[in-house]
Amino acid sequence: MRKADLVVAISDKTGVPKVDVLVTLEMFFKEIKGSLEGGEDVFIRGFGSFIVKKRAKKIGRHIKENRPIVIPEHNIPAFKPSKIFVEAVKNASIKK
Repeated sequence: MRKADLVVAISDKTGVPKVDVLVTLEMFFKEIKGSLEGGEDVFIRGFGSFIVKKRAKKIGRHIKENRPIVIPEHNIPAFKPSKIFVEAVKNASIKK
């Protein structure tokens, strides 16, 4: 499901115009990104947590030149689903 599909689904189920749903989703994503950029985790009860993980400094390899390179310590965004979310997906009958 893409963002456009999500907007249509929410709009159809709630009766809210698609433009308003799109603006709301964009602001939701912007707030999450802003919080993570500021080092603040976002916790949504029953859904999950958007967190910042710290990756340690490590030695990698430049493949073409076959020499070691240093990959500095850095932060990455991550999502950790709640137990309720995990159980719901685990028990769902997914058709492919």
